[in-house]
Amino acid sequence: MEENKITNQLARTFEVEMPFANNQTEYLDKIVPMVRQWSEDLREEEYYEDRPWLEVSDSETFHDTILHFFNSGGEYLRSVNGNVGGGSWRYMEAANKLLLEYKGKTELYDLAFMNGKFFILKKHGHHSGGQKYFMMIYEPFGRRLEWRDALEELFNTYRSSSNLFVTLTIIILIAVAIVVVLSIF
Repeated sequence: MEENKITNQLARTFEVEMPFANNQTEYLDKIVPMVRQWSEDLREEEYYEDRPWLEVSDSETFHDTILHFFNSGGEYLRSVNGNVGGGSWRYMEAANKLLLEYKGKTELYDLAFMNGKFFILKKHGHHSGGQKYFMMIYEPFGRRLEWRDALEELFNTYRSSSNLFVTLTIIILIAVAIVVVLSIF
């Protein structure tokens, strides 16, 4: 029991805290570079195609439930509180970008991060005054999460990998200590 207490205390010492930011964009600017290495790629359409993606925003005026569907064949559906509109999407393989057409407007996005739970796009170009990130979370996973909780879950991608590294480091240090002790006797 005492050993478990020491191990937990040691692990807490190395626990990685989520960086502080004032808004969703600042959080994503800090977290995305940390988790990017665990991202899937846009060419892996099975990660985002034919799945319900819930839009996440920290805007005080954002009160709607907005679902996005990137259906096979390039069909894009957007549901705002159950009212559905259609458009199209296209993966641009040579450029590794996503083109999204909706209501006569066409936007170009780069992938920021994607896995089975998150689909985060970054609008191409400069973003003075506009929305830089288009953050979506897999609806069954994120329907009850507020934007800050969703970002905490995203950061857990990094934290869990970091904790694995810390655990392996502790195990190696214990093994080295055992070898040193045994070589003395």
